[in-house]
Amino acid sequence: MKESLRQQFERLAFRLAELEQLLADGSVAADMKRYRALSKEQSEVAELVGRYRLYLQRESDLAAARELLEDPEMAEMAREEIAAAEADLLRLHEQLQLALLPRDPDDDCPAFLEIRAGAGGDEAALFAGDLARMYLRYAERQGWRTEVMSESVSDLGGYKELVLRIAGEQVYGRLKFESGGHRVQRVPATESQGRIHTSACTVAVMPEPPEAEEIQLNPAELRIDTFRASGAGGQHVNKTDSAIRITHIPTGLVAECQDDRSQHRNKAKAMAVLAARLRDKDKNERAAKEAATRKGLIGSGDRSDRIRTYNFPQGRLTDHRINLTLYKLDQIMNGDLDDVAAGLQAAQAAEQLALLEGRA
Repeated sequence: MKESLRQQFERLAFRLAELEQLLADGSVAADMKRYRALSKEQSEVAELVGRYRLYLQRESDLAAARELLEDPEMAEMAREEIAAAEADLLRLHEQLQLALLPRDPDDDCPAFLEIRAGAGGDEAALFAGDLARMYLRYAERQGWRTEVMSESVSDLGGYKELVLRIAGEQVYGRLKFESGGHRVQRVPATESQGRIHTSACTVAVMPEPPEAEEIQLNPAELRIDTFRASGAGGQHVNKTDSAIRITHIPTGLVAECQDDRSQHRNKAKAMAVLAARLRDKDKNERAAKEAATRKGLIGSGDRSDRIRTYNFPQGRLTDHRINLTLYKLDQIMNGDLDDVAAGLQAAQAAEQLALLEGRA
């Protein structure tokens, strides 16, 4: 292990002792918000320091085993211990490096997932519907909760636009790499001569911030319009102007919701989506400035990026950011996104590790 990494873990050991002293202070316990924050930090630091101390112990075991090699009666046992200690050290070193990687504080947040049909007309809208089903089934596999915030259904099925709210464990962390351009290559249902067409959709994933971090919207900067929700008719057709469209005048960003019969609840949902879009816009602008000199491996999440191709005739999915190709498109479209998500997370971790080692 490099000396610079050892120093980081030694500093964490000092921090752990400091946190334990603070948590034993009665005045800190009186402030529950601060106490919870310190308790969470203490738990995370204790795990890292414990793993580092195990690494040091295995280093000591390895040194002792090497000394035993000089004793003919102990040499065989020493070789076994050396092999075990070296394997443990390799595993622990990798775990410790990964633990030092910067974490996105938004990873644990719920997320808004937007799907918009792009080039390709009705076929793009049908593909948007297929993507929606893919993400809904993936969410179901993960045990996440989903809610439709707004939808615009196309004439032949599918969606011109769909906004979902997804809540559960590590939602944004697992879905954030889905932002970008998704391209489909297949024979549309409306194609009579069997020709393959190419269509596209854009996907955007935005974290829903905790209440304490929500953007405060200035009512003077908002235009709120009400309208009658569209629907298929029947007993549930909306007979009142309960649908809400909110425009943020300075940026031109728009959010609308017509899923609920209550105008009040639709307004609250639209406000939440608008706040997330504004926060996402600010975050992306800051990230663009910071990354002006280089483009990250995973990309910026720019919606114009073509990140993935779904080739139905070949049963192939290709993620262009990490050159990942999988010939299991049917399973993926049915919500089996684990291999894709794992590949993207591993690629990001590898890039972060390279930067960490470069600084070290």
